[in-house]
Amino acid sequence: MSFLPICRRDMEERGWDMLDFLFITGDAYVDHPSFGAALLTRLLEAEGYRVGIIARPDCNDQQALTIMGRPLYGVFVSSGVVDSMVNNYTSAGKKRSDDRYAPGGIGGSRPDRSLIRYCNMVRSQFGDIPLVIGGVEGSLRRFAHYDVWSDKVRRSILQDTQADLLIYGMGELPIQTVAELLSRGADIKRINSIPGTCVFSKPDDLPAACRDFVLMHQDYEFDVSLDELRDLQKKAQAATGKNSVRNDRGALRNLLPEDKKFVMLPSYEQCAENRPAYAAAFARQYMEQDPGAGKTLVQRHGQKYLVQNPPQKPMTPAQFDSVYDLPYERKPHPIYDAAGGVPAIEEVKFSVNSHRGCYGGCNFCAITLHQGRIIQKRSDKSVLNEVETITRMPEFKGYIHDIGGPTANFHEPACEKQERGYVCKHRQCLFPRPCPSLKIGQQSYLDLLRKARQVPGVKKVFVRSGVRYDYALMDPNPDFIEELCRFHVSGQLKVAPEHISSNALRAMGKPPAHIYEQFKAVYEEINQKYGLRQYLVPYLISGHPGCTLDDAIELAMYIKANRVMPEQVQDFYPTPGTVSTTMYYTGLDPFTFEEIHVPDRDEKRLQRALLQFGKPQNRGLALQALRKAGRTDLIGYGNDCLLAAGGRSLNRESERGNASARQDPKRSERNRQSERVSKTGRRNASRGKNAGKQSQEHTRTGRNRKKHS
Repeated sequence: MSFLPICRRDMEERGWDMLDFLFITGDAYVDHPSFGAALLTRLLEAEGYRVGIIARPDCNDQQALTIMGRPLYGVFVSSGVVDSMVNNYTSAGKKRSDDRYAPGGIGGSRPDRSLIRYCNMVRSQFGDIPLVIGGVEGSLRRFAHYDVWSDKVRRSILQDTQADLLIYGMGELPIQTVAELLSRGADIKRINSIPGTCVFSKPDDLPAACRDFVLMHQDYEFDVSLDELRDLQKKAQAATGKNSVRNDRGALRNLLPEDKKFVMLPSYEQCAENRPAYAAAFARQYMEQDPGAGKTLVQRHGQKYLVQNPPQKPMTPAQFDSVYDLPYERKPHPIYDAAGGVPAIEEVKFSVNSHRGCYGGCNFCAITLHQGRIIQKRSDKSVLNEVETITRMPEFKGYIHDIGGPTANFHEPACEKQERGYVCKHRQCLFPRPCPSLKIGQQSYLDLLRKARQVPGVKKVFVRSGVRYDYALMDPNPDFIEELCRFHVSGQLKVAPEHISSNALRAMGKPPAHIYEQFKAVYEEINQKYGLRQYLVPYLISGHPGCTLDDAIELAMYIKANRVMPEQVQDFYPTPGTVSTTMYYTGLDPFTFEEIHVPDRDEKRLQRALLQFGKPQNRGLALQALRKAGRTDLIGYGNDCLLAAGGRSLNRESERGNASARQDPKRSERNRQSERVSKTGRRNASRGKNAGKQSQEHTRTGRNRKKHS
């Protein structure tokens, strides 16, 4: 099967005189199911539609979108598998020089706020044509949302793009429904009640029941004080009983205007001015991410209303299989060969996505509002068929790099309720303690890995998706951890304790530190038992809301005591669609409405330096952090000290070196040569570090970029 058309000549070779749908993406065209553009366009093709792709259009070209003519039914637009601002900027706000989803990995050509720019191009070049947006950037910006790059609350992206419809979350089922309705001649303005979609319109254009609800509450203003909100949460928690193992997040019950089907959120204008209103709006959005019983959410923007229909039902294994069984080329389009291809394919070329969704509930992760908490999985047969396909690829050397999902060992729905397509709106599955209804067992995933190991041509099957270690420890059957160590670790196992301080971990929604220590002991014991030299590589986050300098110092001391010395630390990146970003903007926990410490930019730099205190370039900031925290007792030469005494800042050391050089010209020349070598090494290290940063930062917004279709 050839690639889908990207130009008029490709259309002519297929005998097409017109497209049914045009799909625009901000990524290079890679025909692989890990890329949403490829997955959705292949799905439309399988439904019999004539589909063309325009990848990374030039925003300055007034005819960039017309090269294949005006499509018959409509245009779909996605900025790519990563939010364009995350893709273009580091957490420190610096412009990236690389882009793994661009030809040759060279950054700089993807426009900021790509979804808005591309939609403006559609309106300019095609006028009034059905326009549908989706992907990560659209999905996580569907409501009024805090945008760290402009440091303000922005409107729903539906308003800024002038699109007719927004598909949020996983797009396979909604896009098929939308395409079918448009092909039958339906007016895009009347396609406004499909699950998994949002519309932005005046009340008169809404379905009757929704219109009546909107008109009834069109003057609603959020006027609840923080004290009242906290009191409501205390009452909700008290109602669960003193011995409850779960926190009840039910403070918003009956707080906002609602009926059996609809909820009115605080308006965009109030969210932009009133931080408790923003927190309350986000909390309710989060709670209604329930395919089984989620209500329609309404949020006023001026004279129009954003309406989010309930989430789409989870796909069945048969539906999921059908998507991944389509005839993908599994490589970038040949037009990128001269540029060196598309680097992002290397991460997924020999990997298989076995399931979606995550019920881990980490506060810094956007999976809940994008993929959802319910696990959707493929059949073993479909996964193994893909493994066999990979073994026939010319470049395959026998190693499957990954079989998994956002969390590898979350392979089954968390409980019977999730198996029926519902989630608990007011409680989490694992935080602050595991739910009594949680099903413990990783047997189905372990069985899948065992089968994959037996496929002819496969030497090794690695697990790189990430393992939830607290869940692994709950399993009474020790086989999973043992076989993970014996057969599925390629020297290093990456896990995500994120921090060690109980204060920081509570704010992140992560398990206590002693559970990580327990897993670490089990992991080391098994590796010692089988004579394996394999290590744990912990992901760590600095500067997260709720994390103080004292917490960062506690983690730094742990790093020193355990000789971890992480090469990379993820500085918290407040991206749209996460609980943590709401904390960052409002200074409130959106479920308890308690004040939470938010490190400013300077403190974030200090916290990050503390977590890498061993690097010479961080010494000055680390010393500053210790002094600011009143912990000069950690500066000295004792075993309990973090940094040696008597050191100077890098600037002062440089000045001292320059003075010595002036006294000794030969020494000056040696220093200059050494400095040139050092700078070259730092530049090379920086290039590698920036690529790693980009990968980690996207991971925080969706965990695995290959999982975001």
